[in-house]
Amino acid sequence: MRRKEFAARVWSKLQAFVRAEGLLRPRDRILAAVSGGPDSVCLAHFLSVEARRKGFDLRLAHIHHGLRGRDADADARSVEALGRKLGWPVVSRKVDVAGRARKRRKGVEDAARELRYRALARLAAAAGCNKVATGHQLDDQAETVLLHLLRGTRLRALAGIPPRRPLAPAVELIRPLLPITRREVLLYLRLHGLKHRLDLSNRSTGFTRNWVRLKVIPLLERRNPRIREHLSGIAEQARRQIWYPPPSTRRAR
Repeated sequence: MRRKEFAARVWSKLQAFVRAEGLLRPRDRILAAVSGGPDSVCLAHFLSVEARRKGFDLRLAHIHHGLRGRDADADARSVEALGRKLGWPVVSRKVDVAGRARKRRKGVEDAARELRYRALARLAAAAGCNKVATGHQLDDQAETVLLHLLRGTRLRALAGIPPRRPLAPAVELIRPLLPITRREVLLYLRLHGLKHRLDLSNRSTGFTRNWVRLKVIPLLERRNPRIREHLSGIAEQARRQIWYPPPSTRRAR
């Protein structure tokens, strides 16, 4: 597929999803969570273009987890540079994930997630933003469904990552990238000449999600090359039937 055709297909897929789910409105004030990794850089670029097309306000937010020393500092600088390149302000906050994990006797992943969303909600409220956007994509959805199955779950949890949910009073969490794969994200970045950071901890199978991503899904792909799309499809079916009523019965938000 030619580069222009690929770009048009990905863009069309994102726009159709955003439109179907009602994720972006002209008067929105959106805070995009940007770690500096590929998914969040793709998110920031897509929202930047859409913001200028549709007239909504945008700013980027970086949460410094304090876990990776100089690498984390470099991540923060890369987000600042991206904000300057795209022409949007950047806000940031540092959180103590290690301290939280010790205090609450939680795993580092759980502590990081909890503090990250709390910090994003506070930054959004301080900036007057009504939505926070994160860069979860289709592969994340597939991994989440598998994780729920591995841990044992109720049918409701098979809905996986919802495209939108409440985050805090008057603040909604949205995921515009859910219809595209990690491969599409990387090709998107290459096509637009966008640099991104790599977190080497993502290669460690000591974290359960990484183990699913690096070991389990590639093994399943040997039998079913479209396993990611199928798992994401299961989540969509579950969401339509359990998590949310059908779109035709939903009131406009």
